[in-house]
Amino acid sequence: MKRGLLFTLSVWLVGATMIRATLLMPHQCPAITPGAAIVAARESASWIERAQLEDGRYVYEYNRATDSEPGGYNVVRHAGVTMSLYQFAAGGDLSVLPAADLGMDYMVEHLYRHDGWAAFQNPDDNGVQLGASALMLAGLMQRRIATGDPSFDTLSRQLARGLVALQLEDGAFLNRWDVRTGAPVPGERSKYATGEAFWSLTLMHRFFPGEGWDGYALKTADYLALKRDDYEDQKFPPWADQWAAYGLGEMANWPLEDHHIVYARSLAERFGFLIRVESQRRDNWFSKALHGRQARAAGMGTWVEGLTSLHHLAATDPRMADMERKLAERVDCGAGMLADRQVSPEESARTPNPDRTRGAWFTYDITRMDDQQHALSGLLRAAPIIAHRESP
Repeated sequence: MKRGLLFTLSVWLVGATMIRATLLMPHQCPAITPGAAIVAARESASWIERAQLEDGRYVYEYNRATDSEPGGYNVVRHAGVTMSLYQFAAGGDLSVLPAADLGMDYMVEHLYRHDGWAAFQNPDDNGVQLGASALMLAGLMQRRIATGDPSFDTLSRQLARGLVALQLEDGAFLNRWDVRTGAPVPGERSKYATGEAFWSLTLMHRFFPGEGWDGYALKTADYLALKRDDYEDQKFPPWADQWAAYGLGEMANWPLEDHHIVYARSLAERFGFLIRVESQRRDNWFSKALHGRQARAAGMGTWVEGLTSLHHLAATDPRMADMERKLAERVDCGAGMLADRQVSPEESARTPNPDRTRGAWFTYDITRMDDQQHALSGLLRAAPIIAHRESP
């Protein structure tokens, strides 16, 4: 009798231990202060500055195991990295403006013009992608916030008209313009670029109200909220689109419809879930076997970006007010993990190339410029939310 009871208890104890070590692995959210978040963002910006080439491009990828730069390039990510530098300037540190402006000069030098509008054209294949132009425009809007300088206003309008040239009746966007035919490439959409264009158009309305940019943005907001996940057959909707969250955050004081708020709430839940799962991952073989590898900074940074935008919406719109505290907790956790995983000055000093490792994030010894971009933006935007949480 006693042996049977002891055996049963032993089985239960082993089972409980296994569940605790797998499904119920404790969350780990490293503590972070607002100042530490800004310092980490500054280190990320410094990596981008050091990795900038003379023509305005950036080092695309670096392998610390071989101390090599494999090469390759992506113009959409170029626009995104430049935009993140302007975001940092808009946060109050204008020291990054020379690097950001050099990155912008590269885009201005490679413009495609058609029928009164402009787009950033890939100089390698002459392609015109929606996302590259959308993030170029978002960068100019962040530059406007940082400096108040209107010298790019005409170009901003031209780029915005280029986005609208690719907008469809349902509010979605086609992904490419064919320079040979002078028409959009039919049937090709992008799950990233539609949100990027959406956010850029909401920013256009901030600076140029009364010009109709809000109408285009609202059309896309309806598509994102009501149609996109079904059209793209998302298996686990909603698609974790931080660009859509940026746009919704920018629209916090607009007259949003209930379906926009339902969509925003679902996005908040998705980003929060991703942060929660990530907080259970450890950098060891056992955790990797059970939960997968830790997310790269380019991914986790986007989750923090999305959460910060939706936190702003929750702090503004009473229909999301019940989510504000939990969103702030998730922002804090995500920012803490990002800062904790960044290569410190001390760690970089022990590597063959400190300039390429300091302030970066690595996955299997590889870092890419968008790792620094998204982590920078997420940490920068998290700082005031962390500060508010710390205030009595």
